[in-house]
Amino acid sequence: MEREPGSGRAVPLGATVAPRGVNFSVYSRGASGVELLLFEREDAPHPTRVIRLDPGTNRTYHYWHVFVPDLQSGQIYGYRVHGPWDPASGMRFDPTKVLLDPYSRGVVVPERYSRDPVRAEADDAATAMKSVGID
Repeated sequence: MEREPGSGRAVPLGATVAPRGVNFSVYSRGASGVELLLFEREDAPHPTRVIRLDPGTNRTYHYWHVFVPDLQSGQIYGYRVHGPWDPASGMRFDPTKVLLDPYSRGVVVPERYSRDPVRAEADDAATAMKSVGID
C-alpha cells in the first residue's frame, strides 16, 4: 500500500533518494504553487501521479519540498509551477509546461523531443525532457 507524501526537507536541493523514498526540493521565489509530476516513461503524455505541494506544509521560505515514500532511484519527474504571467517584470509562469529540476543529476529525453510545444499554448508533457532521481 502506498503511503501519503510527507512535508519533506528544504535541503538538499533536487531529488534525494533515501531508504524509504525520495525527498524533492526546488527553489522558486515567485511561485504561488508547485506540482510534482511523476512519470512512468520519458514519453508519457500525462503524469501517473501529481502531487500538489501545500505552501503551508511543503514550503520553507522560497524552497518547495516534499518527501514521497516508496519511490526509488530512477524515478522520472518534472514540475509544473504556478505564478504570475508578467513578462515585463520577468515573470513567465506557465503551468501547462513541464519543467526540469535545475538541481537534478539526471535527465531523460523522449524520442519525440521537441522545443516547438513550448511555444504553443498547450501541455508539453509527451515531448518535454524530464528529470530523473539518481542515487
